[in-house]
Amino acid sequence: MLILFNKPYGVLCQFTDRSTPPRPTLASFGLPPLVYPAGRLDFDSEGLLLLTDDGELAHRLTDPGHKQPKTYRVQVEGSPSPAQLAALRDGIALKDGLTRPALARQIDPPALWPRQPPIRERRHIPTAWLELTIREGRNRQIRRMTAAVGLPTLRLVRVAVGPWQLGSLEPGAWAEVRTS
Repeated sequence: MLILFNKPYGVLCQFTDRSTPPRPTLASFGLPPLVYPAGRLDFDSEGLLLLTDDGELAHRLTDPGHKQPKTYRVQVEGSPSPAQLAALRDGIALKDGLTRPALARQIDPPALWPRQPPIRERRHIPTAWLELTIREGRNRQIRRMTAAVGLPTLRLVRVAVGPWQLGSLEPGAWAEVRTS
């Protein structure tokens, strides 16, 4: 079984939380029993999360050797220059090493649901939207990459993993899809 889930902002990619006070988790969304996340999204990221009850499929989805492309819509602070986009395409030197080259382009603002809480807005600082596709999944990688080129991430929404797309799923909604 493979579940496509639109993870809302401020939800943990796990079913329990031992923090005080507890934070929202996947347990709040009526997902089928015995599924678990194949990969993860940070608490402050949104969008497509894949869940499965199939260990072999989970391995194919998360193993770096399979290099599943992951595509994001990223709202950044600032206006990207051709040099900043080229740097993202070439790979960024981070503390944990050089990233693989990304597909990176500026896009028009996408039609997305409003985020709660809204992102911060500064009257005199422009924002822009990027589409980034990466084939690795380091901790907070997109945020670190955009910050390294001088474009801090304000909002991060994953829209695709491999062939699976978020489509029209609303935040908190999920759908089961065939895998063969």
